[in-house]
Amino acid sequence: MEEMTLGTLIAVFEEMFGRGLFWTMVGVAVVITLAYLYVLVRDRAMSMRKFLLAQLSMPVGAVAAVAFVMWMTNSSFANIGGPIDWIVLLGVAVLGAVGFAILVYVVQSLLRGRPDEAA
Repeated sequence: MEEMTLGTLIAVFEEMFGRGLFWTMVGVAVVITLAYLYVLVRDRAMSMRKFLLAQLSMPVGAVAAVAFVMWMTNSSFANIGGPIDWIVLLGVAVLGAVGFAILVYVVQSLLRGRPDEAA
């Protein structure tokens, strides 16, 4: 792999997770992102209470993302070799934490409705 292109990364992820699961994860991420944008436009502001609860859920998302990747790749922490493995694992944890926080914020916003409706 002399060049790192988007096509190469997609091929690697399809190989790791399987074509169906990879594109399902991409679709779910797109749907959650669109729902987040919808909630932000609908509410015209971020609720700090919902944001705080979303941030408190971040460790759950980080652990879940790392566990999911370890399970899908049939790996364990004993297989981690060098610094790049730790960097990738940290990146997976960060992306899982952020993604889960966004999901929690969206779910709270959709279940509780708009802030002016609560009064």
